[in-house]
Amino acid sequence: MEPRIWLIGGPTASGKTAISLRLAREIGGEIVNADSIQLYGDLSILSARPTPDELAQAPHHLFGVADGGETWSVGAWRRAALPIIADIRARGASPILVGGTGLYFRSLTHGLADIPQAPAETRAKAEAAFETLGEIAFRTRLGEIDPAAAARIAPGDRQRLVRAWEVYLAAGRSLSDLQAATVAPLAPGDWRGVVVEPPRDALYARCDARLAAMFEAGAVEEVKALMARGLDPALPVMKALGLREIAAWQAGELSQDAALAAAQQETRRYAKRQATWFRNQTPDWPRISATGPEEQWRQFLALSAP
Repeated sequence: MEPRIWLIGGPTASGKTAISLRLAREIGGEIVNADSIQLYGDLSILSARPTPDELAQAPHHLFGVADGGETWSVGAWRRAALPIIADIRARGASPILVGGTGLYFRSLTHGLADIPQAPAETRAKAEAAFETLGEIAFRTRLGEIDPAAAARIAPGDRQRLVRAWEVYLAAGRSLSDLQAATVAPLAPGDWRGVVVEPPRDALYARCDARLAAMFEAGAVEEVKALMARGLDPALPVMKALGLREIAAWQAGELSQDAALAAAQQETRRYAKRQATWFRNQTPDWPRISATGPEEQWRQFLALSAP
C-alpha cells in the first residue's frame, strides 16, 4: 500500500504546525506547505513560516520558495505540489500538507478546471457588455449559456459574472462545463483530511498573542524591507496579514499600539473567514476542537485511527 497523504487545514494560529510536525516525526513524513503567503521568502516571521528549529525536525517543501514580486495562483501551487507529493510517496514516506489556504486542498481533492486566460480584448468586451446591459440583464444573458453560473454567483459580484462571460467568449464553453470536467488528482482512498478548529475565543486569543510576538520578533523589519522594493500593492505578498498596518505605522499614519490592534482585528476576521470556508467546503473532514497542543494531538490520534 502506498503511503497515505495527510491534509491538515484550518484557520491561522489554530495549531496546525505543531500537529504536522509531531505527525512527521512519528511516521517519518515530509511536510508540504499549503499556505499562500508562506510560499514567499520575504515574510518569514509575519507569515508564521516554520522556524529554523521546526524546519530541522522534518523535511519541508514549498516554504519561502517564491519572490514577493511573483504571483502564485492555485494552479501554480498545484503544479509545484503534485510532483513533490509523488516524489515523497515514491520514497516510501507520507506527504503531510498543512496550511490555511483551503482552495489549495480543494484543487487536489476536487480538481482544478483548465480555464483559459481570456485575451485583453475579450475581457474588455465582457466588461463593456456588463456596463451596457446592467447586472440584471447581463445575468439573464449569462443564464442562456451558463445557467449554473448565473444562479450560483451572488448578487453584486460583478467580477465573477464578467469572468463567467469572458470564459465563454474565450473557450466556446461555459465556465460551469469546464469546472464539471475536472478530475481530482488525489484518489479518495489515498488521503485523509483533518481540520484544526479550536473554540473561537481561544483561536482569537492565539491570533492576538501571535501578532504581538511577531511585532517584537522582526516582522517590522520584514515589512520595511518589502515596502522598500516598491512592489505592486496588488501582488499576493502585499496582502499578508499585518503588512498594511505595520506599513501605516512606519509611515506615521498609526501609532504602534493602533497598528497592532488593527492587525489583530484583521487577523481575527480572516481566521473567522477561514473557519467558515472549511466548515462549508469540508463538512465531512474530522474536526480537532481542542486548544492545547497535547489535547489536540490526542484528538488527532483518535480521529485519524483507521
